[in-house]
Order: sequence, then structure tokens, then C-alpha cells
Amino acid sequence: MISKDKLYGLVLSGGKSTRMGEDKGLIKYHELPQREHLYSLLNEVCDQTFLSIRKDQKDEISNAFDTIVDKDEFRGPYNGLLSAHKAHPDAAWLVLACDLPLMDKKALEELIASRNTGKIASAFADKQNPLPEPLCAIWEPEALKRSVAYLEAGNGSCPRKFLINADVHLVFPEHKEVLLNANSKAEYEEALLKISL
Repeated sequence: MISKDKLYGLVLSGGKSTRMGEDKGLIKYHELPQREHLYSLLNEVCDQTFLSIRKDQKDEISNAFDTIVDKDEFRGPYNGLLSAHKAHPDAAWLVLACDLPLMDKKALEELIASRNTGKIASAFADKQNPLPEPLCAIWEPEALKRSVAYLEAGNGSCPRKFLINADVHLVFPEHKEVLLNANSKAEYEEALLKISL
């Protein structure tokens, strides 16, 4: 039986960051590299936390961080998500992309408090554009199990598309700025401005 109590944190930091032009996980918004900052936030609210990384990143990560190396069985963010699911199939995963510079502990607590274990995922969404944010969400084990079948059926590799067509609980954060994605230099500058306010 799957325990509804086992909630693990996952920082997806194995992407190539091509639009940003530098590793988004290493950018410092809060004095620490972003992947370490998010890891420490998740560590405060989850039972255990992991950095999702590529094989070639392994040597640059301190032993202070638990890691899951991408198995390279799937494309895009699903690579990290499903590598984590394979390592701990009975855990639900609170997943964060490393390009969320305004994410904070209060928002994570809000998402956890609103978690609906009767749905396959509980995802943050913007009220103005109510689509699930797959990389700022709690994925129940069932969602990840179904994702494998979804991908193997040739439905594409977009986790958002999967969640849009699934029974998902949407959570609207009190401060929607926490969902700001910094994927480009312009968004990086915008995030820095908001942090300094």
C-alpha cells in the first residue's frame, strides 16, 4: 500500500538552460546557487529531498546533497521526474524546477496544505491562466505510474499536457509571483528587481 504521508522533494536541475545561456541551477538569487536554495526550502517541508541531475553534473555536487541521476529513459523534465519515481516508487514528489527564483517556504506550505491525495496531482496554477504548473506540483505515485504509459503510448513528452488531461487539483498561490519562471536574461533581471523590493 502506498503511504500518503511520504512526501519527497525534488529540485529538477539537470536541464541544459539553453535560453538562459548559463546553468539556471547555479544562478544566485538568495546568496546560494538556486538549486541549493530550493533544496534547502524543500528540505524544511518534505520528508527527504533530492537534486535531480545529469550524469556529468555528479562530480560538481557536494556530498551534503542527496541526488538522483537522470536515467535518460525519457525526454525533458520527465527524465528527472521518472528517474525519481523509479528510485522511490511509493513516494509522492513535490517537484520544483530550478528556474523559480521567487518560490518561498510559505508558498510550499500552502501547496502542501492544499494537497488533495484523491487526485493524481496537486499543482500550482495562475488564476488568470488556470493551467497546472507541472514543475511546481505534488505528483502522487499514481500520476507518475500513468505518465510512463502516457509516454510509451507516444503522446509527447510534455508533463503539462499530461496534467491538463488528467484529474488534477489546482492550487492558486496567495502570491502568484512565486510562479515567475526565469528562463532568459530579461526574466532574470525581472526576478532580481522583485527580490530587491
